[in-house]
Amino acid sequence: MLADLARIVGADHVRAGDHDPGYLADQTAHATPAGRADAIVLPGSADEVAEVVAWCCTRGVPMTPRGGGTGWAGGAVPQGGIVVALERLAAVRAFDPLQWRMEAEAGVTTATVRRRARESGLCFPPDPGAAEASQIGGNVATNAGGPHCFKYGVTGAWVTGVEAVLAPGHLVRFGGPARKDVAGYDLRSLLVGSEGTLGIVTSVWLRLIPAPACALPVCGFYADAAAGAEAVARLMAAGPVPAAIEYLDGGTLAVAGGGFPGGVPEGAGFLVIAEADTSAEDAAALAEALAHGALGGPREPARPEDLWRWRDGVGLVAGAARGAKLSDDVAVPVERLAEAVDAVRAIGERHALEACSWGHAGDGNLHATFLLDPRDDLALRRAHAAAEEVLALAIELGGTISGEHGVGLLKNGRLRRQWDPAAVRAHDAVKAALDPQDLFNPGKKLP
Repeated sequence: MLADLARIVGADHVRAGDHDPGYLADQTAHATPAGRADAIVLPGSADEVAEVVAWCCTRGVPMTPRGGGTGWAGGAVPQGGIVVALERLAAVRAFDPLQWRMEAEAGVTTATVRRRARESGLCFPPDPGAAEASQIGGNVATNAGGPHCFKYGVTGAWVTGVEAVLAPGHLVRFGGPARKDVAGYDLRSLLVGSEGTLGIVTSVWLRLIPAPACALPVCGFYADAAAGAEAVARLMAAGPVPAAIEYLDGGTLAVAGGGFPGGVPEGAGFLVIAEADTSAEDAAALAEALAHGALGGPREPARPEDLWRWRDGVGLVAGAARGAKLSDDVAVPVERLAEAVDAVRAIGERHALEACSWGHAGDGNLHATFLLDPRDDLALRRAHAAAEEVLALAIELGGTISGEHGVGLLKNGRLRRQWDPAAVRAHDAVKAALDPQDLFNPGKKLP
């Protein structure tokens, strides 16, 4: 096997499956089964990916596509077979600033895409975490989100074309640089969010926009989730469309609030962050919407970059507070946000766990989190039981088991609770049609 793969990609780019444990895990290392692989292969081109896929399909060998390994659902954790790491596909094939578009290979990092756009006065709005490590192919495969997706949409909204390898080794393209294309079934969107279970994305065409005029965040602290949720409702009715509407609950503020620029006022149990990217007048309108009930009134951070740097690190700080965390990404209708936030805390109490949540309030997207000591097996079992209740809660409130992280391994089998049987059969039929041997990331995203 290693010799065959070396003939395709070169001996320097094939490794035994146990050579580098870093390729066998993602951010869910303590919450998903340990990864295992027979080989790790790093193709250097889309054609090499196609050859690897053809080799695997001929021999019935499973493949796990891998980007930066920053996922939170176990989607890149192999359960045997070959890891197809795409980091060498790191070329920006085309960049047309005057046409507001870019073609980037799967291994290009999110930070590179955003930097190249910014250098020409443009913007790639999706901003999932770990931008320096996450890769655009993984972002497309999971349809990744982020704070500014409230206004601008998740990654898939910015993809106009996908190049991918499908079974049994065909390199195909759906869409491209054209901004509009409705000639066939929307197979481009079918691959977006498929988590590598239908094929391997090798390159994408991305739509860009002129960079926003400004970035003016405003914040409001509130006594509890109910008051904070009312502020979110006022923001959405204020007139200007916020670029982002984020929230952190009291439990999150307790473990991560020490780094908030300017400090957290006494008695704060909920934080709402909004951002205007159009004008100072719009920022003032958002501040006015936040003013009612805010402890000490709305705040406008002097350095927006400090605020967002702190916000981006909240997950890491929360995970370090007790050594580890189990975090569930669910979404509910925005009007049920306060109910969901309070319920997460109550679930934690029932399972004797320290619970908190934060997320994208404007999308009703919660990162419901249980803090734990990774050496405490009993606490981990309680956390898994609590997570099951969170998924059931999201469905009960009319929401979804995943707002942006995907299903992967972590939430296998749960989609059946959210969808009716006919929808599940359609989901299975798509998988069977495009991957009849069940070799692309098998065992993931199962209804």
